[in-house]
Amino acid sequence: MVITDAVAVLVEPGVETSGDLEVPGGADSDGQRLDASGCVVTPGLVNAHHHLLQSAFRTLPGTRGVPMSHWLPTMAAAYTEAGVDPELAGLAATVGVAEGLLNGVTTVADHHLTWPAGADTVGIATAVADAALALGGRLVFVRGAARDDPQEAAASAEAIVSALAARTLDGMLQLAVGPAGVHSDSRETFELLGEVAARHGLRRRTQSNEQVDVAIALEKYGRRPLDLLEEWGWLAPDVTLAHLCDVTPDEIARLAAAGVTATHAPGCDVPMGWGIAPVAALREAGIPVGLGTSGGGSNDAGHLLADARLALQVSALVGPQLPARDVLAMATRGSAQGLGRDDLGHLGAGSSGDLCVWDVSGVADAGVADPIAGLLWASPGRRPRHVVVGGRVVVRDYALVDADERELAARLRERVGR
Repeated sequence: MVITDAVAVLVEPGVETSGDLEVPGGADSDGQRLDASGCVVTPGLVNAHHHLLQSAFRTLPGTRGVPMSHWLPTMAAAYTEAGVDPELAGLAATVGVAEGLLNGVTTVADHHLTWPAGADTVGIATAVADAALALGGRLVFVRGAARDDPQEAAASAEAIVSALAARTLDGMLQLAVGPAGVHSDSRETFELLGEVAARHGLRRRTQSNEQVDVAIALEKYGRRPLDLLEEWGWLAPDVTLAHLCDVTPDEIARLAAAGVTATHAPGCDVPMGWGIAPVAALREAGIPVGLGTSGGGSNDAGHLLADARLALQVSALVGPQLPARDVLAMATRGSAQGLGRDDLGHLGAGSSGDLCVWDVSGVADAGVADPIAGLLWASPGRRPRHVVVGGRVVVRDYALVDADERELAARLRERVGR
């Protein structure tokens, strides 16, 4: 495939070329051309932290402007009423992945935390994977845990690996494990899921140092979350920590020394009142930082570029303002680093060929001096004209290639009664 007549092509963060770009691999790599006149081409965005199930539970009454102690039971009651099963998980994932693709997200990490007693856990994981792959999106499925029985969580993770490992070979599906955090899960859960990860070479992910996480850890253990994670073996190069709103300079130094990666999620953290991660300080310490939206229960949009814009805007409240190109790098290469994926988040040598074509020729971009920075600063709610995953066109002229988004929305509405 060849992208033609682009204004600029961002091959690596801060490195531009212009003109034609040939995309390697994929079913559409037979000389097909995409018109990118008046457009900027970037790597596909990588959403490093989502809860796709929550795409079925957005703006629920009682979930906005409330403390976590109220938010959790409200969400749990909605899950119970709807009945979380493979069908619902698949429908929610279809909507979430489709929304992401339409907004330029070519890879999404789904931290799935809701496992009702007796649930078909393999069926849920398979349904989510099927939903993503049918639309042409890449998925990282994280077998999470939130107050689950540790032994059952580990057994479920093993079963999911056994069922889906063969489907991970082409890079479209990746598996990982991750408790919700020390505020909800025991040392045994962290250790047993860590053992699963070690046996199968999986990445580990968890949430840490939101304000509520710190408060509960201090109340329950008399210690801060990172102290517990270090003791439990979860400060290591294969671990990514989401949120990190409340971290001290000493803790940042410890994270850097441990080789962990981080995920910034301002679209969740700001409305939930959890604070703002000191991204500039994390990056200055050498910690790779990615970007995630988190779920629909806290951030009702899966629009990663909008959250990148928010990250720009709020960064000045906790340090120097982040440059737009740095934040775009977080949403691409930074997130990919946290997934251990050197093939994602860039368009240089070794790339898997995931890209977005953004039209910057309209009035919303008129007067913009730097079209790369303008992707974030200008035109809130911007969507890409075309999206390519692995050389395959999955969004063309702002529409899904393999599905009707209104039909997907109608199917989910019918299932949840909204």
